[in-house]
Formats: sequence, structure tokens, C-alpha cells
Amino acid sequence: MTTASPSPAPALVFGGSRGMGAAIVRRLAAEGRPVAFTYASSPDSAAALAASIEETGGTVLTLQADSADAEAVRAATLAAVARFGKLGVLVVNAGVLIPGAIDQYAFDDFDRMLAVNVRGVFAAIRHAAPHLLDGGRIVTIGSNTAERIGAPGSSVYAMTKAAVAQLVRGAALDFAPRGITVNNVQPGPIETDMTAGLMDYITPRLPLGRIGRPEEIADLVAWLAGPTAGYMTGASLTIDGGWTA
Repeated sequence: MTTASPSPAPALVFGGSRGMGAAIVRRLAAEGRPVAFTYASSPDSAAALAASIEETGGTVLTLQADSADAEAVRAATLAAVARFGKLGVLVVNAGVLIPGAIDQYAFDDFDRMLAVNVRGVFAAIRHAAPHLLDGGRIVTIGSNTAERIGAPGSSVYAMTKAAVAQLVRGAALDFAPRGITVNNVQPGPIETDMTAGLMDYITPRLPLGRIGRPEEIADLVAWLAGPTAGYMTGASLTIDGGWTA
């Protein structure tokens, strides 16, 4: 008599409707996980992603939430838990990029970057923590700019991503008694709408001679979320085609 393997625990992805986030949602759903994901301002993309996953037998829940709004983050978390139960995986991908030189940078843009890229990450972890299973996984999506800025106009964005890397180190210690790992993925240039129009500039500067694919980020996230990554915590893993080498 064989015993069926338990179903993978549910996942919640903040910022999952497009680009890397959508690839992460697809990858986690392909493992048989129920996946809830948020979107801020792209309901059509979210609906299309959900429909494509459901067509292949996956279980998914779309939730509108601006990660700058801590109450919206809390409400999305509670909605995911109400639908799927305790969470096994939390992925915090939501982020914004507003470039600009410091001496010309608008304070409203600065505040928006902090609200989404730093406070939003904290809010997601803070509100999801009580609903995470012991032994669960938290994965944040940072940026290789935390290690090497590489271009003018990136100072504020880089600062927010460096803050995420440090938050992950501390969070790893906070959650270690529960066996919850906390890790940070730091992508370099990835083929998304954010890099559209920059391919000719970026590609020749990458040692591997090509830009990254969202699915490559999703594969790394899936490994960190899986059972074989249980001894890794507090780490920032850079995946950028050698940009920071």
C-alpha cells in the first residue's frame, strides 16, 4: 500500500501579475501549490494569468493590493489564508523603480519608493508571519543594485534594495526558532516590461552576453521555497549574468 505525498503548502506572492512575479506564480502553481497573488494596477494581466493557470488544473486567487498600503497588505494576507489556510511560502516581489539623480529627485517619488520597496516588504512579512507554517519559507525579490549600482540615477532604488537585504538577515534570525527560512533573490537585468527599450544598452555589458529570463528567477525562488533549501537562510543570492562579478 502506497501513501500519497502531502500536497505542497499554499503560497502567497505579493506582486505577481507581470514579469518575474507572474513567472514565480506559474512556477509555484506548477508544483501543485494553491497560489494567491496580488496586483496593484493591472487587473487584466492578473485575470489572464489566473485563467491560464486554472486551464492547466492549478488553483489560484487574485487579490488587488497596493504594497504601499499596509492595511491592504494585511487584508490580502487574510483573504489568502481564508481561502487556502496556513501558508507555506511567502514571496515578496512587489516593487517600483523611479530613477533620477539625487539633486533632482522629488520627495514624493522618494517616499513612494520607500513605501513600496521597503515598508511594503516589512508589512508583507509582518502580516504573513502569524499565518506561516513552522518550517515555511520567505523569499524577497531584491536587486543586484544592492551590490553594484552600475549607472547614474539609481541611488534611491539601490538604497531600498540594500535595505531589503539587511532586513532579510535580521528576519532570518527572528524566524529561525520556527524553522522558517528567509532569503533574498537579487536579479540583474531581466527581460520584462521594465527593461523594454534598454536591451541594446544592457546586453553588451553582460558577461554572459544575454539578458536573463523571468523563468530563471522563478526557478531560483522555487528552489528556495522547496524542501532541499532548508539549511539556507539570511542569504542574498545574486543572479545577474555576471554583472556584479
